[in-house]
This record gives sequence, C-alpha cells and structure tokens, in this order.
Amino acid sequence: MYPIILCSIIGLAVFLERLWVLRRRTIIPTEFIRNIEDLLRKQKIAEAIFLSEQNPSSIARVFAAGLKNASRGMWLVKESIEDVGGREAIVLEKRLTSLSTIANVSTLLGLLGTISGMIKIFNVLSVVGPGNPDSCRRDCRSAHHHLRRALRGHPATVCHRMIQTKRNP
Repeated sequence: MYPIILCSIIGLAVFLERLWVLRRRTIIPTEFIRNIEDLLRKQKIAEAIFLSEQNPSSIARVFAAGLKNASRGMWLVKESIEDVGGREAIVLEKRLTSLSTIANVSTLLGLLGTISGMIKIFNVLSVVGPGNPDSCRRDCRSAHHHLRRALRGHPATVCHRMIQTKRNP
C-alpha cells in the first residue's frame, strides 16, 4: 500500500511541475510573438534578434537561432531552427517518461496485491473448503483493497496523456 501511495504523491508532484513549466505563456508568449512579427515586417532583424535573446521562452530561442542565420541562406536557417527546436523539445519532454513509469508501476503494484489476495483466498478455500465463506472474508477484503489501490494508477496515466497533449497540440 505504501509504495502505491508514494507513487501517487510523486506522480502528482511531477504532473504539477510539468503543468507549471508547460504553461502557454512561458513557451509561446503572445506579446513576444506580436513584437517579433512587427519587427520582421519592418525588416528590423537586429532588433528582432535582440528581443529574442532577451526573452526566456522556448520559442524565443528558436527564433533567435533562425534570425541569426537569416543572412546566410534558408538551408542554414532551417538547420539551426531544427537544432535548437530539438533541444527545446527535450526540455519540454523532461520527466514525461517518469510520469508514465509511475502510472504503470502503481497500477501493477495494485494488481500484484489483488493477485496475492486472490491466491490467499484460494489457499484458504483449499484448506477449509467452500462451505465456510467467513474464513475468506479477510483475504477477499485485502484483494478488493488492492484492486482499489491499483485503480489509483489511472489518474497518473490521464495526467501523462494531458501533458503529452500540451506538448504536442
């Protein structure tokens, strides 16, 4: 039971941290995009580079990489954007595998408890026989208890999917 509770607490912490990091305004700030578009329409590349370097968002780092190579040709712009974009994607995907693992492990721990409870029930039935259901009550409660714990892993799976959706809209 305690490992499942620990998995739930860690899963919740990872989920909340990822929600905080993956807020839209920190990844793609609307005001920054508007300012960059205005500067690019006015052909003020140097000011757009400066603005991109001053902004801490992921999209700003991608823009800065592309704008720095704007005079060197489209192929180099594309390559630099892909390179920086790939690095930013790694940052955005951070801890998603952990969240997925926690979701799977907590579910499997609960199912393991359920199975061990069912095995105990069958052991009791083999000794006492099927005529005395009271002898199985404790083990049946244990199996039911672990099954409920196993279902606690499913919210972590839902959280993982939500974060994946935020990352890949």
